[in-house]
Amino acid sequence: MALVGGLVMLQPEAGGSRENFFFAGIDKVRFRKPVIASDTWVMRMTLIKLQKRFGIAKMKGKAYVGGEVICEGEFLMATGS
Repeated sequence: MALVGGLVMLQPEAGGSRENFFFAGIDKVRFRKPVIASDTWVMRMTLIKLQKRFGIAKMKGKAYVGGEVICEGEFLMATGS
């Protein structure tokens, strides 16, 4: 989900830019159900807060299999060179 968050931060409509984003932290993660090899994941990331001045973005993500939430959490991204 952190990789999906990085892709979201590259989108100009999300306030992102073409700068490098790094995974900076993870919080409130819950794994709800086990996943097997043949499952198809759908991941959704929502931008909660973007502080361009400090180069920090906070995102909330959920992963679904068959419409059921299997994992959720908050992710922190930081810009860098």
